[in-house]
Amino acid sequence: MTPAAPIRLLLADDHPVVRAGLRAVLETEPDFRIVADVASAEEAVELAGRLAPDVVLMDLRFGGEMLGSGATAAITAREDAPRVLVLTTYDTDVDILAAIEAGATGYLLKDAPPEELAAAVRTAAAGQSALAPTVALRLMDRMRAPATALSRRETEVLQLVADGLSNARISRQLFLSQATVKSHLVHIYAKLGVDSRTSAVAAATARGLIRR
Repeated sequence: MTPAAPIRLLLADDHPVVRAGLRAVLETEPDFRIVADVASAEEAVELAGRLAPDVVLMDLRFGGEMLGSGATAAITAREDAPRVLVLTTYDTDVDILAAIEAGATGYLLKDAPPEELAAAVRTAAAGQSALAPTVALRLMDRMRAPATALSRRETEVLQLVADGLSNARISRQLFLSQATVKSHLVHIYAKLGVDSRTSAVAAATARGLIRR
């Protein structure tokens, strides 16, 4: 019997120590082959098209302008695109929703044990969803209470509020009118049961909806 072709991997993370650690873990798997590792989202998009890996392990936050979610969207939009498995430290709704909407096949946290990471890579390569248990639980909670769950756009708006942006700056960054931003905030306040920006940020942070 002809042995199965190895699963070709592209690693994308802006921390050299993390990339080295991933290589050390993944290269011990006999059915994995790492074709490249890159430090930016832009490089990940370029090499994903040039090297045709089976799975891209993608961080979400990079030092450049492009985020991991943007790179994921660019990679998965292509014909015969590789699977993208997000590997990050962030387990907030704002990050999870952005990655899944961008086309990520899986979402793991960086504290996952090596055997869980290897299993997730194989699952993603097979075209199946691979979610960290905590991420799967968060998505299930959203499905159980859709009326009170913030939409992806609402989480984006509230994250920018938490980052200190005014309504005017949020409208420019998200290409929305200021009236639409205000409307999103009204809905956010109602869903969270609060009446101010400060209270909304505090409530959403406590629930793990946005990053601190």
